[in-house]
Amino acid sequence: MNSWQRRTASYLATLVVIILSFAVVYDYGMAAFEGRPQPFYHSLQVVVETFTTTGYGSNAPWTSPEMTALVVVMDLTGVVLIFMALPVFVVPLFEEAVSTTVPTAVEDLEDHVVVCTFSPRVETLVEEFRSWGVDYVVIEADRERAIDLYESGYEVIYGDPQSVETLRAAGVGEATAVVADASDEEDVGIVLTAREASADVRVVSVVEDPDLSAYHELAGVDAVLSPRELLGESLADKVTTGVNAEIDGGVEIGEDFEVAELPVQRGSDLVGRTLAESGIRERAGANVIGAWVRGEFETPPPPDAEIDAGTILLVAGREDRLERLKALTRSSVRPSRRGNVLVVGYGEVGSTVAAELAAADVPYTTVDVEDNPGVDVVGDATDPETLRAAGIENARTVVLSLADDTLTSFATLVVRDLDADVEILARAEETESVRKIYRAGADYVLALSRISGRMLASTILEEEEVISMDKQIEVVRTTAPALAGQTLAGADVRARTGCTVVAVERDGAVITDLDPDFRLRDGDDVVVAGTDEGVNRFTTLAN
Repeated sequence: MNSWQRRTASYLATLVVIILSFAVVYDYGMAAFEGRPQPFYHSLQVVVETFTTTGYGSNAPWTSPEMTALVVVMDLTGVVLIFMALPVFVVPLFEEAVSTTVPTAVEDLEDHVVVCTFSPRVETLVEEFRSWGVDYVVIEADRERAIDLYESGYEVIYGDPQSVETLRAAGVGEATAVVADASDEEDVGIVLTAREASADVRVVSVVEDPDLSAYHELAGVDAVLSPRELLGESLADKVTTGVNAEIDGGVEIGEDFEVAELPVQRGSDLVGRTLAESGIRERAGANVIGAWVRGEFETPPPPDAEIDAGTILLVAGREDRLERLKALTRSSVRPSRRGNVLVVGYGEVGSTVAAELAAADVPYTTVDVEDNPGVDVVGDATDPETLRAAGIENARTVVLSLADDTLTSFATLVVRDLDADVEILARAEETESVRKIYRAGADYVLALSRISGRMLASTILEEEEVISMDKQIEVVRTTAPALAGQTLAGADVRARTGCTVVAVERDGAVITDLDPDFRLRDGDDVVVAGTDEGVNRFTTLAN
């Protein structure tokens, strides 16, 4: 029963009690003060007439002051009840009449994906669906949120995702997959319901706590994804590769050819120079195909683009050349800093970071606001004294694994104020927060919603292979039938989509030496690198 139904039931029950009470008093008063006893039903009729202002019938006028006073009270009570009815009945009905009507079922939809329910990671997933022309429908149990999504252009229906009727109304029998993305407990209910509604549909669930994956599998899920665990591993990987000369974490495209992200550390010889002045091509032999500067991606970056601390270069080349370039991006000051790594925030992401650092034999100190097992320093991440107690003066890197983006931004400012040279790696819950955290002073920011959306897309869409989900740049291997017969210069992929073609796989061989006259053939698999939006534009262009 919703709030409108509860208010209506309460109002009607109160109204019945008031009318009956006045009818009893009125019936007694007519006999006692007016000397005109009458049947109770007639007294009831007079009370109803009074409340509804339709008249008083043969009982008027009254001669006794007691009955006159009673009728006056009944008149006022009737007026009050009428005004009370307005917000209970009239206003909700009017709002219902003028409000957007959200669908409760889909029509003529096949081979689509049913998403239960909407979350920030679903935004990335929907972008992937749209770029590939894959139909989808989001089931949302909150009416107001369903209306907002519907008015924003999302394919959505209003209903309970744990209801068999709702899933069938979403066409689950004709769907290719169901995505359960509510809470860990609700997802189990959605999986069980999906299995009841359609035994053959593919079901994918997203877990916040990897320890609960087994229960999802027992419920009958086909794939369980744990994006927080991957996020933690990715942040830890940035720490461990930051102290190694080798390229670790690059995306292998072919034999001895990789695409990698190389953050320019504070104190690097490249800081303060433009790309033209850096001589990267001459000094390392690698190709810079893009650059992130404070969350803004440019491809190709202009020659006069200035490299600063925190710039992330997207580079492609052979492993030995990328290793030479990495040596140029490393700080000439930071290697002398051999202090601990501070892991601030010891939730699922933070504990994963700590476990990865321990496995790599990297010393670390954990900080959290709660005194849980594994926490070394208890305190507020935005309190300078807490960070000093954790040893920030001697820290090499600070990993901010907090679940609140506003708190992460503030903590970044505090850390940067305490130590201008320390490396700051941060997580972001929302993609929209990435630029804000960069502006606060972080060196590297990775968004949970972006990783989650990519994991889901890679699991559901067979046409797209997301080679790298834990990078700020998406590296994808895909077919490109619409570009068959065109040269790379003629297709003008970079200008039209913002992506760079880094390799072509043809007849089992990976071709990385691509010039503008290279001509694509039917059946080629194309490896492209770019932002999520750029890759989406490429898949739209190429298919």
